[in-house]
Amino acid sequence: MPDKLGIIAGRGDLPRRLIQACQKEGREFHVIAFKGQTDEITVKDVPHDWVRLGAGGTSIKIFRDQGVKELVMGGGISRPSMVSLRPDAWGIKLFAKLGRAALGDDSLLSALVRELENEGFKVVGPSEVLNELLVDVGTLGNIEPDAVAQEDIIRGFNVAWQLGALDVGQAVVVQQGLVLGVEAIEGTEALLSRVKGLSRDGAGGILVKAKKPNQEKRTDLPTIGVATVEQAVEAGLRGIAIEAQGALVIDGDEVVEKANKAGLFIVAIDKQTITKG
Repeated sequence: MPDKLGIIAGRGDLPRRLIQACQKEGREFHVIAFKGQTDEITVKDVPHDWVRLGAGGTSIKIFRDQGVKELVMGGGISRPSMVSLRPDAWGIKLFAKLGRAALGDDSLLSALVRELENEGFKVVGPSEVLNELLVDVGTLGNIEPDAVAQEDIIRGFNVAWQLGALDVGQAVVVQQGLVLGVEAIEGTEALLSRVKGLSRDGAGGILVKAKKPNQEKRTDLPTIGVATVEQAVEAGLRGIAIEAQGALVIDGDEVVEKANKAGLFIVAIDKQTITKG
């Protein structure tokens, strides 16, 4: 039987899928939920503790008391200001080590993984618990991107990788070669809401989601789910492109069904095939 799993839960469906996977295989688990961040329904009727986001030392003590050996992070977290975060002694020590690097999400998450492993935990990625989340190269559904869409996909990936190299964001919306919007701290949902009124006449735009070049693969990989498809359709887009084996697809069958009905394509692209521009 696998070691007891500690689930560090943010918003959205991913933490719930991690919990369900543990329940299905009879694996013991314990959830840390964050006040003002984690959806209450996620931890309903499952072993959990509510913790203030900045109380890293408290979370570690809870996991140790619960006999947790492995940790997984899943779900979105709205990053607060340092003043509202109010880190405890453990968190202050972490931020002191990072200095200005703490301003970037990837730098912070990579350091967090290192510190958790220094505390004696093994940190695993969500795809190691839910191995069906990563997808191979190809089209997910019945609709293929045309030549114009292919050009937008290439442009989108090049822009996304440049943003990622600066530790800014993971997503971009491109329409007919024009960048309608890029993701920063607001997240993909807000990005899609923002580009609704910016679309041009003609072929609709493409949402591209790509992991950052130096991203810690066990945390915060780009993720799409049914809600992403719904939001993309509402924003007037006609496709979504993700990096093969570099993005998570939650509830893949439902995602494909929803995309097919909406006439939206979803493709997973091999990074090596993209022409850098």
